[in-house]
Amino acid sequence: MSNMEYNPNARPRPAAACAETAGDYLKGRGAQFNTKNRYLTNERVREHAEGIDDWEDPNPATVFLEEQAKTLVNKVDSPDVGMLYSMNPYQGCEHGCIYCYARNSFEYYGYSAGLDFEQKIIVKKNAPALLRKFLMHPKWDSVPLSLSGNTDCYQPAEKKFRLTRQLLEVCKEFNQPVGIITKNAGILRDKDLLKEMGSRNLVSVLMTITTMNEDLRRVMEPRTTTGEQRMRVIRELSEAGVRVGVMMGPMIPGLNEHEMQRIMKQASENGATFSAYTFVRLNGAVKLLFHDWLHKNFPDRANKVWHLIETAHGGQVNDSRFGTRMRGEGPVAELVRQQYKKFNQLYHLNDERWELDNTNFRRPGSQGTLF
Repeated sequence: MSNMEYNPNARPRPAAACAETAGDYLKGRGAQFNTKNRYLTNERVREHAEGIDDWEDPNPATVFLEEQAKTLVNKVDSPDVGMLYSMNPYQGCEHGCIYCYARNSFEYYGYSAGLDFEQKIIVKKNAPALLRKFLMHPKWDSVPLSLSGNTDCYQPAEKKFRLTRQLLEVCKEFNQPVGIITKNAGILRDKDLLKEMGSRNLVSVLMTITTMNEDLRRVMEPRTTTGEQRMRVIRELSEAGVRVGVMMGPMIPGLNEHEMQRIMKQASENGATFSAYTFVRLNGAVKLLFHDWLHKNFPDRANKVWHLIETAHGGQVNDSRFGTRMRGEGPVAELVRQQYKKFNQLYHLNDERWELDNTNFRRPGSQGTLF
């Protein structure tokens, strides 16, 4: 099917039809096709399934595209995301989470929010130097930075390029506080550094856990760490003196919202002291990708899940309004909110108010060595 012809309002295919084309399913990838880039006038599509196109590889390996970025730290203007500034050493994410809102931003780079997002990873090789330059600016007042805010800073590329570790080393040198959000156990490679920063109250970690169901994780977040491994991360980092929390994002009715109590209970038992959650929203191209994925993987409940999401966003599956877009409205969203409130109290998450320490920020000599 041409990407241009994809219809998000089409009726879901029956299970038998899905089984007949199961051999075409790209295992290890969340998206199964490339959506149209709204910023491009022209695009290449495969018009006939039997056609042979020398430019199209049905399941190419991940490609790393190294670049010299112009900027790294971005001011966050959205008032409901809980961060003021973010930095992303990588764009695109090999984790392949089908619901990821960051997919839409990949269109700015001239790629698709679909398979391109998972297969073409932009690597900002000069990220540490850019951060050092940013922190040296005399007007910077050392409010906490967030890693990453868009794509996962500990995605598989980090094992090769180690940019996130270098960014943390710069932050440690400046006593710059930083909050990390990830779903990858690769963060434990930097436990030594995080332990040292944790002793100065310079770092916190928010571990995203959407499900403990391995069957669901393997198709919804195909290249991520298992739920049990993420619990191990919470335990090991908390034992090392790092403040750790759990992010349940997104909660999807009919798929994983019933796991909220289990996730919060286990996270608390492993040392998490705070939590957060988001309700699923499917903006832009993510709507098309999720619809396709849902019908292919869960044909028995595709309609139900889709309509439950719609009930939480005024009959739509997307919402861009600050304050409501990540929480939803209506009875389904309210039920999730009430569960979250109840289990926060039950497992003593978010019991205390705290903040990272920015009072010891210092700039080394202006002639410091750049990375």
